[in-house]
Amino acid sequence: MDTQNCPICSRTLGGINTSKHHLIPKSAGGKDSELILIHNICHQKIHSVFTLKELRDHYNSVEKLITHEEISKFIKWVSKKVPEFYQRNARMKRKDFL
Repeated sequence: MDTQNCPICSRTLGGINTSKHHLIPKSAGGKDSELILIHNICHQKIHSVFTLKELRDHYNSVEKLITHEEISKFIKWVSKKVPEFYQRNARMKRKDFL
């Protein structure tokens, strides 16, 4: 069996608690943009930190995402967890208009 690592936190991906993330949000014109397979907790963190406009305009690559200060701190914390670890992130409180 091929093991794959999450491009955000580098932990091993398993068959549970994973999802696909469009690097450019579908609703922001990224319907056909690159998809990456990541942990659900990493996916939720991305969407709790950035608006769709920020993702479209500034954080549309793995490299840009992981160098953001808040995401970098999250990666340091979550990298110590087992790959199956999952908890919900706080929802973003601001409106997400494009």
